[in-house]
Amino acid sequence: MPMTVERVDKRTIIRMEGEFTVTSAVELKSLLLEGLASSGELEVDLTGAGEIDVSLLQLLWTAGREAQGQGGRIVRGVKESAKAAAREAGFESFPGTGGRGAGGG
Repeated sequence: MPMTVERVDKRTIIRMEGEFTVTSAVELKSLLLEGLASSGELEVDLTGAGEIDVSLLQLLWTAGREAQGQGGRIVRGVKESAKAAAREAGFESFPGTGGRGAGGG
């Protein structure tokens, strides 16, 4: 479940590869908070992510709403399987992509 962080100019990129469950939530939350506080652009790259637990979807949704409030969005490169899991969990669009979020938001 590796998560790597790359900083390019004022952009923070969190890359997630592998399976992510509730055990990954604390680390992801810390990285998201740090990225949002950096006053730059935050991006979460999920192209290498497999299974994503609902607790991580909730974190991405919350961070996405915060980023949207700042005029941005955070998630890119989402596999169709992750999008389907998000829809099954009640999200109309994948959290953090700038869509309406959970429950018709």
